[in-house]
Amino acid sequence: MLEKINNILLPGLIIDLLTAAAILIFFLVLKNTLANFMIRIFLQLSGRTKTSLDDHIVMSFKNPLRWLWALLGIYLAFFYLPLSPEYNLIISKFFRSGLIILIATGFYNFTESYDLLQDDLKKIFGLEIDKILIPFLSKVFKVVIIALAMTIVVQEWDYDINSFIAGLGLGGLAFALAAKDTLSNIFGGIVIITDKPFSIGDWIHTPSVEGIVEDINFRSTKIRTFAQAQVTIPNATLANEPVTNWSRMGIRRITFKLGVAYSTPRAKLEICVQKIRSMLECHPEIYKDFILARFDSFNDSSLDIFLYFFTNTTDWAEYLKVKEDINFKIMEILETEGVSVAFPSTSIYFETPLPETK
Repeated sequence: MLEKINNILLPGLIIDLLTAAAILIFFLVLKNTLANFMIRIFLQLSGRTKTSLDDHIVMSFKNPLRWLWALLGIYLAFFYLPLSPEYNLIISKFFRSGLIILIATGFYNFTESYDLLQDDLKKIFGLEIDKILIPFLSKVFKVVIIALAMTIVVQEWDYDINSFIAGLGLGGLAFALAAKDTLSNIFGGIVIITDKPFSIGDWIHTPSVEGIVEDINFRSTKIRTFAQAQVTIPNATLANEPVTNWSRMGIRRITFKLGVAYSTPRAKLEICVQKIRSMLECHPEIYKDFILARFDSFNDSSLDIFLYFFTNTTDWAEYLKVKEDINFKIMEILETEGVSVAFPSTSIYFETPLPETK
């Protein structure tokens, strides 16, 4: 009798297994094709709008959509098998948990395109968000997305999230003491974000480092030095240091002392000072509101002309170009007047003349 039952049930079970395997293989083989087909449809719909924000959303869900078809194939394959209601319930929970993770992954990918998101927000809402705020908010959203996904998945499996939160409250003090430095860096990052002493791409100088700001996260700020080394500074350190933001200069200073020889006649020195001042006042790249060119002091081996003025440009390469042009024009003035630049020298006088050598 048992053998007859087995002979009846076994072929049916084999057919169910083969059918489930066929369903699984079908979805695994066609998951990319199905996902690409849906992506093309969504992109056609999003292409009708004036903004590319929806395009970014669609592309963010491209890979999760592929895995969605694979997940659906696994779910349908198991669901087709003649399993008990308890197993079907577990399979349903796995499917819903995977669905939540895929949705969270799509939104997580969307936060990566914060550079494009900044342009879209400006076009749609007229909001111009500081460059340094966008990546920081992106990291905040990532943490929120992960936390929400974990919470929903945990609740899906009937875990009491309230007891978990209560456990965090009991261990909060120990956690705060252990993460004191991390918390201070987080608050330091918040201070930098709110105070805005610099932005992404700015050239800054601190007692610790000088370079271009590349990124800011919860713990630290990354700065690329002019030697192309990347320096990572804790936010707590950076928030407590004086920061000079050279990128926010309106004008850029040039100052130095020009020493001419002591043999220069007073009249020629006056002419040189006047010509240098006039040249600076007429130069198109020099800031006109504050120019100093004065005979300043009697140095040990030179008569010093003090020069203090500003360039209109703050770009370093353009600044050096203007500075070079000014130096050449000063040399031309000195050559025209027959005045030589002094160099460090010492004159020695002997009270008793030296004997003549034969």
